[in-house]
Amino acid sequence: MATASSVIEIPASADQVWQLIGGFNSLPDWLPFIAKSEPSEGGRVRHLTTADGGQIVERLQTFDNVARIYSYTIEESPFPVSAYLATVQVEALTESSAKVTWSGVFTPATGTSDAAVEELFAGVYSGGLEALRGNFPN
Repeated sequence: MATASSVIEIPASADQVWQLIGGFNSLPDWLPFIAKSEPSEGGRVRHLTTADGGQIVERLQTFDNVARIYSYTIEESPFPVSAYLATVQVEALTESSAKVTWSGVFTPATGTSDAAVEELFAGVYSGGLEALRGNFPN
């Protein structure tokens, strides 16, 4: 299995960060790559439309509001992976700063190297977290 992750410090409380990103259907609120998110199955599935019109379907696997963490799988996407499981977690560093970790494990499609998909998702995660930090100016 291939893995990727990104970690960022945000100059806001963990609760403030979680309020923005903790909703499973909230990606368009902070991730420019996602133009639209439509929930289904009582909010357990999100149908995402990317900025360039791509379609992604993701299913919520675990959610813990108190621990500020959730994980999800990809059911449909243009990405060359299968068995994708990602986790988003917000942890308090101080009263006014938080650490956000976005990580994933996945199996590259036949003909795609671990390194290629690890680079792809490391870019998605780090770019996404940089965009998130932009919502919390110092």
